[in-house]
Amino acid sequence: MSINAILSHPRLKLLLALSRTPHGVIDIATPALAALLCLGRFPSLAVTLLGLVTVFAGYTAVYALNDLVDYRTDSHKVRAGGYGDGEDYLDGVLVRHPLAKGVLTLPEGILWTGGWALVAMVGAWMLNPVCFYIFLAGGLLEAIYCLLWRVTPLRALINGIVKSLGAAAAVYAVNPQPSIVYIVVLFGWIFFWEIGGQNIPNDWTDIEEDRRFKAKTIPVRLGLARAGMLALVCLLAAFFLTFVLVWISPLTFGFVHLLALAGLGVWLLLLPALRLVDAGGRQEAMQLFNKASFFPLSVFVVVLVRLLFF
Repeated sequence: MSINAILSHPRLKLLLALSRTPHGVIDIATPALAALLCLGRFPSLAVTLLGLVTVFAGYTAVYALNDLVDYRTDSHKVRAGGYGDGEDYLDGVLVRHPLAKGVLTLPEGILWTGGWALVAMVGAWMLNPVCFYIFLAGGLLEAIYCLLWRVTPLRALINGIVKSLGAAAAVYAVNPQPSIVYIVVLFGWIFFWEIGGQNIPNDWTDIEEDRRFKAKTIPVRLGLARAGMLALVCLLAAFFLTFVLVWISPLTFGFVHLLALAGLGVWLLLLPALRLVDAGGRQEAMQLFNKASFFPLSVFVVVLVRLLFF
């Protein structure tokens, strides 16, 4: 069977949808960026290849774990008419929540998640045992995050930590003793980007269903106006920390690189956030989520260009 035939298999597409693979592939840029900025150069080919496999496996497993833990909640939402497909929404490129919609069985989801988690754990241990423990912590926190859906909007803080852990693991994979200052700045950068550009707009798109099921999310608890302002403040913090992050890196960046980072930050973060604050609609929330999802990738491209051509 050819690779194209395998990739086009309908069951595989559903499994990839379970892991939100289109989004996950974009997210891989974040730990790759973290490693490059920490090291100031490319790691060895062996570490690079093992790291890519491990990171892909980790994101694939954790995203799928989210749907496994939320299976009952998502099923209730689906029966209430939520989670439509085919929208202009990055997480809906394939099928949103295939388990809850009954197009993928629970045993299939468990085997898929467990298999990729095993690959991620083996790869993480080979890179650095610290990475292994970070992965375990991330999986546990992701499960806790899902279980707090009806408990507190502060669960968003856990979401920010989970996203930051992936990048931290990548740093320890290439540098067993990284600068604590670098880790703290990296953590803050990803944390604020996740809260303002991912968590809040994502929950914003599901606010009607969340209200119906008495969920405790930031848009539900604070209201759309204050949630929008909080998203903007978080993204302003992420924008500022982008420059702190490249400043403390061993790499040096010229004016053209800094200008590119500023332009990308305004285009992908600040302008969509301002539109959300101004209009406050579901479409604006989707646009912020989609554009902000590409921000770490865009920074990665700038760093890659700096390493290859300057």
